[in-house]
Amino acid sequence: MATLGAQTEPWEVSLLNLQELLDSLDVVRNLTGWRIQDTYNLVLRKGWTRLSPQLLMGLRGIIRVFHPRVVKALEAYWSLHPADLVLSVIPHFNRELAESLGGSRRTPFVTLLTDLADYPPHFWIERESEFLIVGSERAEQQALAMGHPSERVFRTSGMVLKPKFYVRNTVDRARERKRHGLDPDCPTGIVLFGGYGSRVMLDITKRLDESASAVQLILLCGHNQKLAAALRQLRTKKAILIQGFTPNVEYFMAMADFFIGKPGPGSISEALQFHLPVILESNSRTLPQERYNAQWVTEKGFGVVVDSFKGIRASVQGLLESRNFEELRRHVGAYSNRALFEVPVILDECLGASSSSRDRSHQKCNTIPVEKRTSFCLSLKNRVCSASS
Repeated sequence: MATLGAQTEPWEVSLLNLQELLDSLDVVRNLTGWRIQDTYNLVLRKGWTRLSPQLLMGLRGIIRVFHPRVVKALEAYWSLHPADLVLSVIPHFNRELAESLGGSRRTPFVTLLTDLADYPPHFWIERESEFLIVGSERAEQQALAMGHPSERVFRTSGMVLKPKFYVRNTVDRARERKRHGLDPDCPTGIVLFGGYGSRVMLDITKRLDESASAVQLILLCGHNQKLAAALRQLRTKKAILIQGFTPNVEYFMAMADFFIGKPGPGSISEALQFHLPVILESNSRTLPQERYNAQWVTEKGFGVVVDSFKGIRASVQGLLESRNFEELRRHVGAYSNRALFEVPVILDECLGASSSSRDRSHQKCNTIPVEKRTSFCLSLKNRVCSASS
């Protein structure tokens, strides 16, 4: 949002929390008091992800049943909060968002995928999608295969990251490692499993502490205070740095040599932004929408994918083998992600393309073109509403 507002011709941005708007239609919340989003986060924290494909099917069924009511609620919202363009950064509801913006004075609708690829059906890409912004060749091919015209599918150089990840790294790695009690010259892995960490971090730490490889770890536990406490109770021979929730993940990334974690698109992209080879686990417990990410890492030569972290000692030893590590570093070093700065330019193109289309439509009908809204005048302070969960 800050980047959109900082453009030479800035956007005026407002945020729609779709979960809050649709609270009254949330079946899970009405029955249990828990929001669907809260239930999903609980599944992640508890590691119950083996059932995630079935849960996704159930969610799709609920959305299908409530489709007319969701569209009606969104139409009511747009009537009170008109926008020149709507940008969605959430899955599942893009058909409903697209239909709610229909009509003779259609508002342009853009879907920005925050996954490397879609997980069809009805996850990210819908037939009703007007414009699509994707971060990989696979997602682009999925959109084209569904029948979307190439001029309405925009490919960025990667996933959109927080602005701090695009700032030139000025961290003195050796000095900062030493300041935190780490060996400045020892190979250092950063272990990250989302905002709530994972109990598997304990097992990874123990196994690597027993390995022959000279390696130390930076462990980011997020909001999981129990995990951080359990890690602090370990008596390890090798140095470890344990950190709870931090808004400065990029600082700790800058101190590391490689990354260990789950195949989430955000974590992978953040690691690659710091040219860190990655070690990922992918198996039946991996979220279905994240399984392609592991395949993508293998195809691009960005790291190592394992079935289980039980073999983490061998994985780290193999990754740090001189020839392997040099090759991996060469691949990740060539990766360049400028998506944060590419998206505003794409949104301008989408707005222009939609406006031209509407103008041509009115000319064909021999009618007077619709007047532009005040926020879409010469100041170009266009209004974009970003839909999020």
